Amino acid sequence: MKRREFLATAMAGSAAALTRTASAEPAMTSNREFYQLRRYMLQTGPQTKLAESYFGDALIPALGRMSMGPVGAFRLDIGPETPAYYLLIPSTDLEALTTLDLRLGHEEAFLKAAEPFWAAPATAPGFKRVESSLLAAFTGWPKVTPPAASASKGPRVFQLRTYESPSDRDHVRKVEMFHSGEFEIFANAGFHPVFFGDTLVGPRLPNLTYMLAFKDMNELNAQWDVFRNDPKWKKLSTAPHFAFEAIVSNITNLVLSPLDCSQI
Repeated sequence: MKRREFLATAMAGSAAALTRTASAEPAMTSNREFYQLRRYMLQTGPQTKLAESYFGDALIPALGRMSMGPVGAFRLDIGPETPAYYLLIPSTDLEALTTLDLRLGHEEAFLKAAEPFWAAPATAPGFKRVESSLLAAFTGWPKVTPPAASASKGPRVFQLRTYESPSDRDHVRKVEMFHSGEFEIFANAGFHPVFFGDTLVGPRLPNLTYMLAFKDMNELNAQWDVFRNDPKWKKLSTAPHFAFEAIVSNITNLVLSPLDCSQI
């Protein structure tokens, strides 16, 4: 009973968060995705290999059987508290994401493959802690778009950026800003966006998170230079509707590389 009440509360909170930002976006589409973004905090040593094996041999195959994917699995290269791995799990079924671990706990094939990590002893745990956020894709970018290099496992790096806002009003304005021309400015600068998500459940609300893909760090730096100097960006970022105050109060900027098992 308590579990059902918790899930009902979580779903209600997600619905309220969706309502909060609906006015900032175009009409919702039926194929809009939701994302579970996980951060696995690890210790240097056996935990990293154990986690990679768990992702590749157990978790990602199980998610595929649940029609979730493509799944991104990443190593944190530049950012605080390394080692850490990130997982991006997309689904068009919000309830499936909120009940994911409960579903996994009843799948025999998963439990068998996941045993070394899932049931690791307290004396040799598989991880230190896991943090998870639930996001809704921006309606202007409703689905994950992996870079072409993902299919061939070619060279690629990813930038994961989180924008925190000082108020719900400012957060809504920042989401609106993406839908008012910022997507096009990214495209003109040669970026390859992977996803844009509004955080429904997670820490440091209100915030949004998005991911960009690059061939390497040189391309990352070059494309940001183009973006910053684009006249359309200068016009958009100084428009009174968005520049009446600092609508972003903090930016978290991480650089990630894909694990071998990553589908993105």
